[in-house]
Amino acid sequence: MRHYEIALIIHPDQSDQVPAMLDRYKSVITEEGGKAHRIEDWKRLQLAYLIGGVHKAHYVIMNVEVGIATLDKLTSSFKFNDAVLRNLVIARTRALTEPSPMMAKVEAEESIKASRASEEENTDKDKPKKTGED
Repeated sequence: MRHYEIALIIHPDQSDQVPAMLDRYKSVITEEGGKAHRIEDWKRLQLAYLIGGVHKAHYVIMNVEVGIATLDKLTSSFKFNDAVLRNLVIARTRALTEPSPMMAKVEAEESIKASRASEEENTDKDKPKKTGED
């Protein structure tokens, strides 16, 4: 078995279907005796150019260890899935398990949003409530 990195660009209208798609792909990999070392969901991002009139898409990166027959099965399923706008398979020399720089950026943005939300919640509690008698 060899190591591969698979990048998927998924139609934004199908973003809610992404977890189910990833579960299906992961089950194909494990049923065939392969391993999914890393699966990253980068959420919706701006495309560099329009693809079929779409300017944003859902990005997914998978680092897997599979045989060629399993890889063929996966790429065939990408080809016949209308939700997958583009896919790219790259052969790797080793398993990549650490988070990618892009995923680190996504996680940092999510933590900033969470901290801002908690700060706003705390400041709302500290403000005196207005009454109609003032």
